[in-house]
Amino acid sequence: MNLQIIPYQKDYASDFYALNIEWLETYFYVEDFDREVLSNPEKYILGPGGYIFFAKEGEKVLGTVALMKHHSGFLELTKMAVLPDQRGKRIGQQLLQYCIDHAKELGEAKLILYSNTILENAIHIYRKFGFQEIEVEPNSPYKRSNIKMELNL
Repeated sequence: MNLQIIPYQKDYASDFYALNIEWLETYFYVEDFDREVLSNPEKYILGPGGYIFFAKEGEKVLGTVALMKHHSGFLELTKMAVLPDQRGKRIGQQLLQYCIDHAKELGEAKLILYSNTILENAIHIYRKFGFQEIEVEPNSPYKRSNIKMELNL
């Protein structure tokens, strides 16, 4: 596999939306806020200082991930999704490593993420990369999350 990870380009905005909506519909449900954020990533993710990356093979987008500015001041790993027929090929792990490296280059002290324990494979991978579970705040921004993790960089 000749995987290339690239930063956000407007040409791939529809891929960002489609990948994340498919993932949400497969594992959870889509809220109006999800559609709003995914339809306007430049406003909600990039504008406030975040990043979006795509994993491509040739011209085909296979996966995506975002680093979003969190109200705590840290970057939040979010919006990671891979095409269903490409799952299990370590694309998510490559995107995760890319985000960790990018955050280190930026001089970030830590990364945080929110997830759900039903996503056992994802939680296993996060732990493998050094993320540790921390308490989810009572006013968590995600109704569907029941676990919060952080990685000190």
